[in-house]
Amino acid sequence: MNREAAFPFLESIPMIEQFGLYVILTDPAAGYETCARAAVDEGIRYLQLRMKNQPCNTVLVMAEKIRAITLDTPTRFIMNDDVEIAAAVDADGVHLGQNDLPLDAAKTQWPLPGKYFGLSTHSLEQARAAWALEPDYIGVGPVFPTPTKAIPDPVLGLENLAAIVRQSPVTSVAIGGIDERNLPLVLEKGAVNFSAVRAVGGSTEPARAMRRLMDIWRAFSQER
Repeated sequence: MNREAAFPFLESIPMIEQFGLYVILTDPAAGYETCARAAVDEGIRYLQLRMKNQPCNTVLVMAEKIRAITLDTPTRFIMNDDVEIAAAVDADGVHLGQNDLPLDAAKTQWPLPGKYFGLSTHSLEQARAAWALEPDYIGVGPVFPTPTKAIPDPVLGLENLAAIVRQSPVTSVAIGGIDERNLPLVLEKGAVNFSAVRAVGGSTEPARAMRRLMDIWRAFSQER
């Protein structure tokens, strides 16, 4: 059975994308704007701004700066959690967690065509529920332990990652503790896209960090 027959709503969603690195910015060592420029220069497809526990105005100001950097480039600017800020700066999309505004409500609140809606999932059950909500992509993880959340989600592991990405009818992005060392393990399990927070944000040379991760991805993709 093909993808559209199994999930009829997918007729309105583009085919699964393969773009490699999805950059998430959370307190990057080189600064938000420097990292955003590096992402654009390196041709990164998705760039997400995730500023937790910050005043709304602080997040809005930074979102406006990131929007200016990514505007009219192939890099899609995704706002984490906040649909109102995403709409205010005309971001390319918004990424929602399991405890954020429901996806259908977010689409109703921000009905502009061409916007991207992502949804985090942490188990096969959550992924299956997410597919029915018609997201443009899902985040899958955390694959490995990660300290980027105050209350971390249970570690998914490589085998559960493989089960989800193998079945997913929409674009999936592996996330959680992924770096140069373990990225090949993630790719071997079938993931074609992956996210990095510390592997990029922790570097004072973000462009170099992005390039090295993408080089690993490209080499692996050519071998498939």
